[in-house]
Amino acid sequence: MYEVIVRDHFSAAHQLRNYGGVCENLHGHNWKIEVIVSASKLDGMGVVVDFKIVEDKTKEILDLFDHQVLNQVSVFQDINPSAENIARFCFEELKQKCAAYPIQIQKVTIWETDLYGASYLGPQEERSQ
Repeated sequence: MYEVIVRDHFSAAHQLRNYGGVCENLHGHNWKIEVIVSASKLDGMGVVVDFKIVEDKTKEILDLFDHQVLNQVSVFQDINPSAENIARFCFEELKQKCAAYPIQIQKVTIWETDLYGASYLGPQEERSQ
């Protein structure tokens, strides 16, 4: 099994509903994203996938968030724009956007700061395939 890692970033604000503390106030982060994709074999060029493909697909998603108040982005109208929910949304979107390539999205990690982040790995049954 081979893995490829792509990192990117975006800037956005959010408020955590029902937090009961200062994070319920509007505040911003310079978020980072780390995407891990895998394949059981390399292609004819000797790579899992061109880094640029994963980067471009990731940027398409991050463009929805960059310089926005995440609570006002449609996907977060009914759920908190937490790092966990952002990671899950990005994972699911990347899975769709990369479906034409012989890769699997393994994990998406969203970092709010250099010290705090959250990952989404997809459902257990998909990971055991």
